Amino acid sequence: MSYVLQDDDIRILQLLQHDARLTTKEIADKIGKTPTPVYERIRRMEKEGIIKGYVALLDRTKVDRGLIGFTLVHLKEHSQTMLNNFKKESSNFAEVMECYHMTGEFDFILKIAIRDMQEYNEFLINKLATLPNVSTVQSVFVLSEGKVETAFPLRQPAKTKTKK
Repeated sequence: MSYVLQDDDIRILQLLQHDARLTTKEIADKIGKTPTPVYERIRRMEKEGIIKGYVALLDRTKVDRGLIGFTLVHLKEHSQTMLNNFKKESSNFAEVMECYHMTGEFDFILKIAIRDMQEYNEFLINKLATLPNVSTVQSVFVLSEGKVETAFPLRQPAKTKTKK
């Protein structure tokens, strides 16, 4: 049976998505609970796989990944084995930040983080183009960012009634 998120779980997840460094006590204070049940809820959500991990978000320009590209890939063959092989092999490249199997004209879209166009060219020629079954590759590059979000929107918890 799948774990059903309660209102307190939603509140905890909203806080953690915006600052994973919050302590259990800080979270408990913000949602009006004691630390022990908050700790238990967090551990349960980790165990259930709702919370998959904790990360530091980096400024890509300060770690020499100033160019973001989205590479659309069409494969020659579409068997389950060929699709899974491409997904596995392309995901092993350090430049690939995200890999999605898609509907539509192209089979995959890869989010690529590289230093510059020269590095992208080297990635394309020496890595992506060497994979078996690649038919067509089309890339577009980010000129500016309008919105970059890592937090998922969650349903709003029910309002708690205050005693008068």
